[in-house]
This record gives sequence, C-alpha cells and structure tokens, in this order.
Amino acid sequence: MPTYEYQCLKCNINFEAFQKMSDEALKECPQCQGEVKRLISSGAGIIFKGKGFYATDYKKSNSSDAKKEVNVPCSSCDQSGCKQKSKE
Repeated sequence: MPTYEYQCLKCNINFEAFQKMSDEALKECPQCQGEVKRLISSGAGIIFKGKGFYATDYKKSNSSDAKKEVNVPCSSCDQSGCKQKSKE
C-alpha cells in the first residue's frame, strides 16, 4: 500500500496517509477538519532484492553471432590482401 502526502488548505500542515490504491483521497484535515489536497510526491524508489538484475542475465545467446569469421592479414606474409580466416 502506498503512502500519500496531503496538505491542508486551511492550516497549511503537511501529513501522510497510508492508504490502498483503491481508497478515495482524504478530504478532511485530521487537525482542523479543513479541506485537503493530495500532493504529488516522488515516492520511494524500487528496491530489487536477490541476485541478478543485469541485462546479460536473460540475454539469448545466438551461436551464429558468437563465432563470427573475420578477415585478417596473414601473419606469415603480412599482406593486407591475404584472406586467411580467423575465429574471434
């Protein structure tokens, strides 16, 4: 259940209310019974617990991309036109 922040329009106090999302917004100040408005707040951040949460954890491996053939100069003749195939 989220915590909502309110401000009284009569006495200007700020207060928080722990409510269900389906509950209606409060309309009355608990201190002076004046009209209140719900404030927009940043709220709490998301907390991830446990192992993982990396982009690589669920990445599909593609075997054709993993063993790509690359043209490199020949190490024995050092010519740039030589097309000896090497595995990355």
